[in-house]
Amino acid sequence: MLINGFKWMFLIIGTMIGAGYASGRELWEFFGAESGLAIVLFAILFIICCSVIMSISYKNESKHYLPVLNKLMGRRLSKVYDVMIIVYLFSTTVIMLAGGGATLEVVHVPYWLGTVIIGGLVVVLFLWDTKGMTSMNAFIIPILIVFLITILLMFQSLKGFPIEFKLDAQHNWPSALTFTALNILPLIAVLGAIGNEIKRKGEIWVASIGSGLILGGISFLYNESLLQVASDIILYEIPLFAILKHYPYYMMLIMSALLWLAIYTTAAAGVFGLLSRSRAWLKGPAWLIALFLIAIMAPLTTFGFSTLISVLYPLYGVLNLFVLASLLLYPIMNHRSL
Repeated sequence: MLINGFKWMFLIIGTMIGAGYASGRELWEFFGAESGLAIVLFAILFIICCSVIMSISYKNESKHYLPVLNKLMGRRLSKVYDVMIIVYLFSTTVIMLAGGGATLEVVHVPYWLGTVIIGGLVVVLFLWDTKGMTSMNAFIIPILIVFLITILLMFQSLKGFPIEFKLDAQHNWPSALTFTALNILPLIAVLGAIGNEIKRKGEIWVASIGSGLILGGISFLYNESLLQVASDIILYEIPLFAILKHYPYYMMLIMSALLWLAIYTTAAAGVFGLLSRSRAWLKGPAWLIALFLIAIMAPLTTFGFSTLISVLYPLYGVLNLFVLASLLLYPIMNHRSL
């Protein structure tokens, strides 16, 4: 139970920690000053949402996300959100590919070549289908978490740990709702595709609570670190580099590599969600469908990484609030079926 639970936990974290999150850009867009309470609320909401999605997926033994949508909001509305999820996964995977290009620019790899490399490696991953996804996350994500936490703790140590949490100065708490909502659709897409592979209910709790606590802790530490370099963030496409400028160049290279791997895991998760849904009408091996999807996405990466995130992410955060409300109300309205 624990091994499978950790496998799904790393799949969830791998879906979350991508170009927007690991780079700091997504956290900075939603949080910033007076956001400690918002991040605590996000962790709680995230645990609830993951457990509900996985419970529905497990009970229906689903192979893609449509059965989960049907249970959450009925067949009529689920058709609308089915289209929304496809558009969302498509556009956010474009953002991941763009993030891959932006990250490799640090080591003087041309932007277009960086996007081609990450797209090609996503296609290669799907030679092993679902097993390739889960194995890759179980290997990469623990390494990324350890390095990211180490960098942030070292930075806080350098600054003398100036972290403060005052309840009377926590006015940004509504951001917890939009930030959680932003990440709902990819979670439904990915977790809805593994229902037939979850063996026990205990796996759901290990994955949900573990991922929520880890992401909540990292988010708080990361946000506090970004506040220390707020005046420099405007100068960087990737806010993490504003923190890394305090370290030797080799640390920037190491974190650039790990950031790129985080982008890779989320790009793979996006393609995985699209692939699992498109198998209803597209036949052929997984890698070939993945190649087809990447080929369509590649030209759209020219819009730029930070531009795509600053425009699309807040918009999706608001649109997804209804899905978030449905998830939070589901255990109350259907407590006997969970």
